Amino acid sequence: MANVISSDLSRRMLLGGLAAGMTMGSAGRVIGQPRIGGRIRVASVAASTADTLDPAKGNLSTDYMRLYLLYSGLTQYDGQLRALPGLAERIETRDNIVWHFRLRKGVHFHNGKPLTADDVVYSLMRHRDPATGSKMQAVAEQFSSARKTGPLDVELRLTGPNSDLPVILAQPHFLIVENGRRDFSVANGTGPFICHAFAPGIRTIVRRNPNYWKPGRPYLDEIEVIAISDELSRVNALLSGDVQMINAVSPGSVKRVRASPNHAVMETKSGLFTDLIMRHNHPATGNPDFVMAMKYLLDRELIKRALFRGYATIANDHPVPPFSPYYNPDIPQRSFDPDRARFLLKRAGLLNTRLPVYVSPAANMSVDMGSILQEHAAQIGLDLAINRVPSDGYWASHWMKHPLTFGNVNPRPTVDMMFSLFFQSKALSNESGWNNGRFDRLLLEARRSTDEAQRKAIYGEMQWIVHQHGGVGIPVFISLIDGFDRRLKGIFPIPLGGFMAYTFGEHVWWDA
Repeated sequence: MANVISSDLSRRMLLGGLAAGMTMGSAGRVIGQPRIGGRIRVASVAASTADTLDPAKGNLSTDYMRLYLLYSGLTQYDGQLRALPGLAERIETRDNIVWHFRLRKGVHFHNGKPLTADDVVYSLMRHRDPATGSKMQAVAEQFSSARKTGPLDVELRLTGPNSDLPVILAQPHFLIVENGRRDFSVANGTGPFICHAFAPGIRTIVRRNPNYWKPGRPYLDEIEVIAISDELSRVNALLSGDVQMINAVSPGSVKRVRASPNHAVMETKSGLFTDLIMRHNHPATGNPDFVMAMKYLLDRELIKRALFRGYATIANDHPVPPFSPYYNPDIPQRSFDPDRARFLLKRAGLLNTRLPVYVSPAANMSVDMGSILQEHAAQIGLDLAINRVPSDGYWASHWMKHPLTFGNVNPRPTVDMMFSLFFQSKALSNESGWNNGRFDRLLLEARRSTDEAQRKAIYGEMQWIVHQHGGVGIPVFISLIDGFDRRLKGIFPIPLGGFMAYTFGEHVWWDA
């Protein structure tokens, strides 16, 4: 029997998810009928001169937000991370290898061109071309072929079974672009808004798409997206009315926002983490004893309590959070142990070594994590020199460019995607540059398995491998905290990122 995802089957799921989410997003108040009109400004945490209009190259939360405003995907998420129909009104497969997509009729790009199967084939397969520079190249390697089987019909064949495919395709990188499009100096999507102005690293202004394929949406006339890297300045901008929505509210600012009668916060538990990256191509940070010593120097309880005020979940040096159905509870929790760390550093011959550590506000709380780590390291004879660099340019110029840096990894909808993007040996964002053949083989084995118990066992072993041998230290999973003007309605949590996993644009409306 075929597995089917269709508009008819999922409409009730979507409405149910939205109803539940709206209640949470409105702080318990009754939500009225959505209204058309209004303009808002939204401030994200970071921007870069590498900001892009190409979905394949999205790298920051601000990119993801911009891309969801301008483009649409074959599928989309609801509040429970289920894959719902998007541009594909029907998806079928019998073996999780060959997938059939039936596209919606009457969908048009912003330039008036009708959406066809050719656009989808091109959009999917361009990720496999190294020249594209796709952040999803490692994931797209499972796309064996894609072909047009009718004007609005596409067949995608995978290299092996993957029941996660509909969820994967809802990611911002897989949003659909026009067939043959290579020039992304302008955006031409099928999304809810049309790009009016785009200045990389500065701002994006989008205006309502009157021909959006979802009748009645979006509700807002215009959205301006800016970046305010400093958290205090971001909160001040919200409370002063300069912006109406912000992400990455510090736990220390929650009381201040809640004290305002005109503003509210929304917490979303998530798999977001800030990690210490130890590059394997350096003699010190590539030493297994050094890597393990640094993991023992991470004071997880202190980080959770002092830095996140409890808005975090203890992690165990691998990227799968305890609330994931694939989490391995049998891996012993690594605890803060400076004596063990000192022993390992001595064995590695690295005591009394001076090493620079690069931190930035761009990597959430990395400045404070670095200070805590520096203090603990000094007590056992390791000299860590903290180099604080600005948010602007951090990801392009520092992240993964030095022996010791911090990363900030957004949640991903599947374990397969997280492992594929950040831990597979040849992944572009393999932060520590590690290479583990066993891990790579298990990744393919789990992807091909149709047995859930087997997949859980495989993912459990992969977590153990990263926990023991991976070149990153992950102390906690960070709750997502958004702040918003109470007149902004329709907000509900989606546990993949702030701003409703960056998809807020088509959902919210201005009640003023």
